[in-house]
Amino acid sequence: MSSTEQTPSGTEQTPRPARLAAAAGVNLVEALGLLAGGVYMLVRALADGGDVTSGVTGGVTVIALGLIPLAAARGLWTMRSWSRGPAVITQILALPVAWQMLQTEGVIPFGIVVAALAVAGLVLLVNPATTEALGIRRPGRES
Repeated sequence: MSSTEQTPSGTEQTPRPARLAAAAGVNLVEALGLLAGGVYMLVRALADGGDVTSGVTGGVTVIALGLIPLAAARGLWTMRSWSRGPAVITQILALPVAWQMLQTEGVIPFGIVVAALAVAGLVLLVNPATTEALGIRRPGRES
Protein backbone atom coordinates (compact mmCIF):
# COMPACT_ATOMS: atom_id res chain seq x y z
CA MET A 1 0.00 0.00 0.00
CA SER A 2 1.40 3.39 -0.94
CA SER A 3 1.77 6.34 1.42
CA THR A 4 -0.60 8.45 -0.69
CA GLU A 5 -4.03 7.91 -2.17
CA GLN A 6 -5.56 9.09 -5.43
CA THR A 7 -8.58 11.36 -5.17
CA PRO A 8 -11.35 11.29 -7.81
CA SER A 9 -9.78 14.37 -9.42
CA GLY A 10 -6.51 12.45 -9.83
CA THR A 11 -4.49 14.44 -7.30
CA GLU A 12 -2.51 12.73 -4.58
CA GLN A 13 -3.68 13.02 -1.01
CA THR A 14 -1.94 11.83 2.13
CA PRO A 15 -3.76 9.13 4.09
CA ARG A 16 -6.06 10.22 6.90
CA PRO A 17 -4.35 9.77 10.28
CA ALA A 18 -6.32 7.82 12.88
CA ARG A 19 -6.29 10.86 15.18
CA LEU A 20 -7.95 12.97 12.50
CA ALA A 21 -10.60 10.31 11.92
CA ALA A 22 -11.18 10.14 15.68
CA ALA A 23 -11.53 13.95 15.87
CA ALA A 24 -14.11 13.77 13.08
CA GLY A 25 -15.92 11.06 15.05
CA VAL A 26 -15.96 13.17 18.23
CA ASN A 27 -17.47 16.08 16.31
CA LEU A 28 -20.02 13.79 14.69
CA VAL A 29 -21.12 12.42 18.07
CA GLU A 30 -21.46 15.95 19.43
CA ALA A 31 -23.43 17.04 16.36
CA LEU A 32 -25.80 14.10 16.64
CA GLY A 33 -26.32 14.84 20.34
CA LEU A 34 -27.16 18.48 19.62
CA LEU A 35 -29.47 17.59 16.75
CA ALA A 36 -31.28 14.98 18.85
CA GLY A 37 -31.57 17.43 21.74
CA GLY A 38 -32.99 20.11 19.46
CA VAL A 39 -35.57 17.76 17.99
CA TYR A 40 -36.49 16.63 21.51
CA MET A 41 -36.98 20.26 22.57
CA LEU A 42 -39.19 20.92 19.54
CA VAL A 43 -41.35 17.85 20.10
CA ARG A 44 -41.65 18.53 23.81
CA ALA A 45 -42.60 22.18 23.22
CA LEU A 46 -45.28 21.23 20.74
CA ALA A 47 -46.62 18.32 22.82
CA ASP A 48 -46.73 20.12 26.19
CA GLY A 49 -48.61 23.12 24.88
CA GLY A 50 -46.90 25.42 27.37
CA ASP A 51 -44.63 28.19 26.13
CA VAL A 52 -44.44 27.01 22.52
CA THR A 53 -42.50 30.05 21.31
CA SER A 54 -39.62 29.54 23.73
CA GLY A 55 -39.54 25.79 23.14
CA VAL A 56 -39.51 26.14 19.37
CA THR A 57 -36.91 28.91 19.49
CA GLY A 58 -34.69 26.84 21.79
CA GLY A 59 -35.10 23.70 19.70
CA VAL A 60 -34.31 25.47 16.44
CA THR A 61 -31.29 27.15 18.04
CA VAL A 62 -29.90 23.85 19.31
CA ILE A 63 -30.45 22.24 15.90
CA ALA A 64 -28.64 25.15 14.23
CA LEU A 65 -25.77 24.79 16.71
CA GLY A 66 -25.61 21.08 15.88
CA LEU A 67 -24.87 21.91 12.26
CA ILE A 68 -21.52 23.48 13.22
CA PRO A 69 -19.84 20.30 14.54
CA LEU A 70 -21.56 18.35 11.77
CA ALA A 71 -19.88 20.53 9.14
CA ALA A 72 -16.61 20.34 11.08
CA ALA A 73 -16.82 16.53 11.21
CA ARG A 74 -17.30 16.35 7.46
CA GLY A 75 -14.46 18.79 6.89
CA LEU A 76 -12.13 16.86 9.17
CA TRP A 77 -13.05 13.59 7.49
CA THR A 78 -12.28 15.05 4.07
CA MET A 79 -9.11 16.68 5.46
CA ARG A 80 -10.09 20.32 4.90
CA SER A 81 -7.96 22.76 6.89
CA TRP A 82 -10.89 25.17 7.50
CA SER A 83 -12.65 22.52 9.59
CA ARG A 84 -10.22 22.69 12.49
CA GLY A 85 -11.44 26.14 13.59
CA PRO A 86 -15.12 25.23 14.05
CA ALA A 87 -14.09 21.92 15.60
CA VAL A 88 -11.85 23.59 18.19
CA ILE A 89 -14.50 26.22 18.96
CA THR A 90 -17.08 23.46 19.47
CA GLN A 91 -14.81 21.73 21.99
CA ILE A 92 -14.07 24.96 23.87
CA LEU A 93 -17.78 25.82 24.08
CA ALA A 94 -18.60 22.30 25.26
CA LEU A 95 -16.39 22.67 28.36
CA PRO A 96 -18.59 25.22 30.23
CA VAL A 97 -21.67 23.27 29.19
CA ALA A 98 -20.13 20.14 30.70
CA TRP A 99 -19.23 22.09 33.86
CA GLN A 100 -22.84 23.25 34.28
CA MET A 101 -24.10 19.72 33.70
CA LEU A 102 -21.69 18.41 36.33
CA GLN A 103 -23.23 20.88 38.81
CA THR A 104 -26.83 19.81 38.06
CA GLU A 105 -28.41 16.84 39.80
CA GLY A 106 -29.70 14.23 37.37
CA VAL A 107 -27.50 15.11 34.38
CA ILE A 108 -24.07 14.48 35.89
CA PRO A 109 -23.45 11.36 33.74
CA PHE A 110 -24.18 13.42 30.61
CA GLY A 111 -21.80 16.10 31.89
CA ILE A 112 -19.05 13.52 32.24
CA VAL A 113 -19.62 12.37 28.64
CA VAL A 114 -19.64 15.94 27.29
CA ALA A 115 -16.46 16.80 29.23
CA ALA A 116 -14.69 13.65 28.05
CA LEU A 117 -15.64 14.31 24.43
CA ALA A 118 -14.53 17.94 24.63
CA VAL A 119 -11.15 17.14 26.18
CA ALA A 120 -10.55 14.24 23.80
CA GLY A 121 -11.56 16.41 20.86
CA LEU A 122 -9.16 19.18 21.86
CA VAL A 123 -6.28 16.75 22.36
CA LEU A 124 -6.94 15.17 18.95
CA LEU A 125 -7.26 18.52 17.18
CA VAL A 126 -3.99 19.97 18.46
CA ASN A 127 -2.03 16.79 17.78
CA PRO A 128 0.85 17.40 15.33
CA ALA A 129 -0.28 14.52 13.08
CA THR A 130 -3.72 16.11 12.78
CA THR A 131 -2.43 19.60 12.02
CA GLU A 132 0.05 18.23 9.48
CA ALA A 133 -2.64 16.18 7.72
CA LEU A 134 -4.82 19.29 7.49
CA GLY A 135 -1.92 21.28 6.02
CA ILE A 136 -1.70 23.63 8.99
CA ARG A 137 1.83 24.80 9.65
CA ARG A 138 3.07 25.41 13.15
CA PRO A 139 4.21 28.97 13.96
CA GLY A 140 7.81 29.58 12.97
CA ARG A 141 7.89 26.73 10.46
CA GLU A 142 8.40 27.42 6.78
CA SER A 143 7.61 24.98 3.98
